[in-house]
Amino acid sequence: MFNKSAKNSHLLDDTLLILTMAVLAGCGMVYEYLLSHYAGRVLGVMESTIYTMIGLMVVAMGLGAFTARKVRCAYNGFVYLELIIALLGTSAILFIGGLIAITQTLPHIIADMFALPPDMLPQGGIFNQLSFLAIKSPYFFGIILGFFIGMEIPLIARIREQIHGQHLANNLGTIYGADYIGAGIGAAIWVLFLLSIDISKAAALTASLNLIAGAFFIMRYWHKLHWRKTFVGLHLLLALIIVLMFNYGNQWLNQMNSLLYLDKTVHVKKTRYQQLTFTERNMGLNAGRAQQSIINFYLNGRLQFSSIDEHIYHDYLVAPVLAGSARHDNILIIGGGDGLALRDVLKYAPKNVTLIDLDSELIDIFQNPELHVNENLARKISYLNKNSLQDERVTILRSDAFITINELLKSRQVFDAIIVDLPDPSHPDLNKLYTVNFYARLKQLLAGDGLIAIQSTSPYHAKNSFISIGKTLSAANFAEVQQYHDNVPSFGEWGWTIAAKTGASPLTRLNNLEKLPVKHSWLNLDLLKAAFIFPNDFYQNKDNIGINTLGSHTLYQFHQQAWQDQQGIE
Repeated sequence: MFNKSAKNSHLLDDTLLILTMAVLAGCGMVYEYLLSHYAGRVLGVMESTIYTMIGLMVVAMGLGAFTARKVRCAYNGFVYLELIIALLGTSAILFIGGLIAITQTLPHIIADMFALPPDMLPQGGIFNQLSFLAIKSPYFFGIILGFFIGMEIPLIARIREQIHGQHLANNLGTIYGADYIGAGIGAAIWVLFLLSIDISKAAALTASLNLIAGAFFIMRYWHKLHWRKTFVGLHLLLALIIVLMFNYGNQWLNQMNSLLYLDKTVHVKKTRYQQLTFTERNMGLNAGRAQQSIINFYLNGRLQFSSIDEHIYHDYLVAPVLAGSARHDNILIIGGGDGLALRDVLKYAPKNVTLIDLDSELIDIFQNPELHVNENLARKISYLNKNSLQDERVTILRSDAFITINELLKSRQVFDAIIVDLPDPSHPDLNKLYTVNFYARLKQLLAGDGLIAIQSTSPYHAKNSFISIGKTLSAANFAEVQQYHDNVPSFGEWGWTIAAKTGASPLTRLNNLEKLPVKHSWLNLDLLKAAFIFPNDFYQNKDNIGINTLGSHTLYQFHQQAWQDQQGIE
């Protein structure tokens, strides 16, 4: 009878400990994703940040596993451990956001305090070092969190053997099995659920699981613990902190993130794929007229357009390809979920326009802004894109263009012109949309006398990326590929690539025109033709610049290197 009772007790303990290990492993995996995901969005280097964070946390977990041997009482140590992990897990992102915001705004605070002119902003020396440390703070928190997570397996293994009163031959195998399965479940939960909610809520929910695991442990092993009331009090206090983080964490985080922008942040939205930020700046009175309001739109902290000069960018993106194409009946736009390129395309009176954009929530904001943002911002968005996304001639496909164009090919669709208005290839998922494979399939969709235009990043700041896009399009067997550029004040020197499937080159077609068929607010034919002229020796190193093939990440690496050079990162 005694042996049966002991066996049942051991079974209950084993079940509790193995389930606890699986849950904690899932939490640990989510913490890795949370920290790397947030850091990547703030710093703008998503892929390398994720790899670095996971690598550092794995090493830190190893160090934590070694250190766990120093914990005298596994029972008390485990409860303390879960309290620490829950606290760090729920607050780390808030600390990171605060540190980055403070170090970014400190020079401006000091400049305002001492009435320093803008060109004397204190940014070198200690200010640069503080900013560097703040930017690297996600890795610090990742290492600390990984260190404590690494102590979980050894402690649970020790507790399990102490309960059984003997060495268990398959103890580590059982614990690691639960760990691997739990980590896989955690990854699935991240992708299917947590990725689509506010990051502070995701952190709070994950931390609550650590707290619940600790609470169940306290109840089960109450007699083994020395500081019972202290543990209960700390759990209650931490539960309150987690509730506050769940309810107000995103609001606090947005306020701190807003400090990273020069202008007033008027709307922030985290979608499944990216962070959307709108800022507003009011210019002073001009000859008695009302203030001019400038709206800037950012994806993951990178400027996508400014209302003060977006017309310049979109004139160059749309006018050459449509002016040089024989017809404008059926147009394809890839990207451009803000509706601004579409606005200009509709000026050419097409019969049908197909727009493909992955981020459905972004499209919703620009299609029906009054339902998603404040009244003032909604009115300005509608004024900017002229409600183009509501036009009955437009078909919107909310999907991955890399996959969706296969469906267009199967349905034998043909387009008179194609416009590719995607963000820069700052992530491998975007890199695939700049490859020979992708361009070759777009060529099949293009009418024989049609043109394709592609936004091609900066020929000044990212010269190799710019040239690589042109070479990649040529490798997709377009007959004539040309590039052009001009200054867009918000971006600096910017470039585009245009190509003909067959027949005369784009510039030859433009030279045959007397004027642009549609009047644009900025661009005229002479200005456009001049944009095809580049400085001496611009293409001198062209032969040494690689073509971007699927899986090569050539363009992504060019872009990352250019970004690091601009930021002074070695």
